[in-house]
Amino acid sequence: MNKVIAIHGGAGVMRRDKPGQQHVALLRQALEAAYQRKTAIDAVTAAVVILEDSPLFNAGRGSCLNADGEIEMDAAVMEGGRLRAGAVAAVRRVRNPVLAARMVMEKTRHVLLAGDGAERLAQQHGLQLEAPEYFRTERQQASLERNLKNYHGTVGAVALDADGNLAAATSTGGYTGKLPGRIGDSPLIGAGTYADNRACAVSGTGLGEAFIRAAVAYDMAARMRYRGVSLAAAASAALRNVKQLGGDGGLIAVDRRGNVALPFNSEGMFRGSIDRRGKTAIAIF
Repeated sequence: MNKVIAIHGGAGVMRRDKPGQQHVALLRQALEAAYQRKTAIDAVTAAVVILEDSPLFNAGRGSCLNADGEIEMDAAVMEGGRLRAGAVAAVRRVRNPVLAARMVMEKTRHVLLAGDGAERLAQQHGLQLEAPEYFRTERQQASLERNLKNYHGTVGAVALDADGNLAAATSTGGYTGKLPGRIGDSPLIGAGTYADNRACAVSGTGLGEAFIRAAVAYDMAARMRYRGVSLAAAASAALRNVKQLGGDGGLIAVDRRGNVALPFNSEGMFRGSIDRRGKTAIAIF
């Protein structure tokens, strides 16, 4: 079985007169980095690290500012084989929150660590920390000043490797003007991130509160396992639930047979994939 990769750089309101060539180039770079990795968990981690390191996306260096003008980032990873998962929330100094999430999964008995405790673990295991100025971009500062409270975004990746293992990873800065301490769906296993070799791997992006209430990622896996529906049908149903709760956004998913779904109900979603034939596709609208 060939590897299958899908990634996203967030969904939401996007301007068609700004085609985003830089975003497309970075998505391609992330896809290529992921495809070079052997295991699914290494693939999704590699892709998300590249997106976190860019100021173009709302994760890591490009994270949104909360109502106090500060950075608080969330991330999660999950493996589909043993259902291992790790997540961090409300971290301020970790350069790559997705790596800290993986540390939680691999180095502790826990699933989710928040704030200072998560940063302490990251530092103990040699992950790079940055000063607040590293994360603060002019674009996000302007969004806060213009009170763009609906401005949100996320990055994520899902993968199926040659051994049939699935994995998912998601990372975000939340949304502009959020209350300090707010945590979205990205680090919550079963909401914005989930992977199960018996069904699929999912990473969501959009209004986190709606994704949490609809348990989007687990809902997809459950529909596939218990009702035998297809990946596409499960994804469509999950997003309908989000819309009924007043939310918008999208998701990326891959199932154990290598099928890919990348639906969204917002104006656009930065997304890309490499399918079972090795064909690369990248799109925004």
